Amino acid sequence: MGVAIRTAGGDDRELVVRLLDEAFQDDPVSSWVFPGAEYRRRTHHRLMAAFTDVTLAEGRVDLVEDGSACALWTSVPAGDPGHGAEAEGEDEFAELRRAVDPDNERVELIGRLTAGVHPQDRAHEYLWMIGVVPGRQGEGLGTALIGSVLDRCDREARAAYLEASSERSVRLYRRLGFEPTGEPLRLPDGPLMYPMWREPRPSGPQG
Repeated sequence: MGVAIRTAGGDDRELVVRLLDEAFQDDPVSSWVFPGAEYRRRTHHRLMAAFTDVTLAEGRVDLVEDGSACALWTSVPAGDPGHGAEAEGEDEFAELRRAVDPDNERVELIGRLTAGVHPQDRAHEYLWMIGVVPGRQGEGLGTALIGSVLDRCDREARAAYLEASSERSVRLYRRLGFEPTGEPLRLPDGPLMYPMWREPRPSGPQG
């Protein structure tokens, strides 16, 4: 049975924020940015809201019709780090920290570090985040969400990029054609992130 996917709009904002908040509560990177379960429950949703707002404005949010999973994508031109880096003298990372959690330097640092390893030499589709609600993980929803975009990447001969937050995710993304690029990014006193790049497949998607 196929997975019904649609493009989210402004009316879906709260649903997407809540979905991402639930999906990433136990994620290694979220746990590093917001250490401590109670602290994370109070503050993590603000970062998910910021990411959702940026993607709704500048990219695209793909949403499983029943609200169980979503993926945040942006199209990144060559020469752009793809993380909301400094533009016209404004430091977006510092602004993000002020908006989300002013006393938490890791909110700002995660943006700077990931932007620092983001490939800039070629245009690509950037998978910013993909989340599946805890009760629905393992059903193939994430694969379906990613696959719909990768099919288009293959048709348009366009690359794709992401940062995996766990070795388990790396294995999933490898099956979809992504390969590690460069060295893993080690967050200070924290987990590894794994930059991964996917070349388009001229023959089309896997069967």
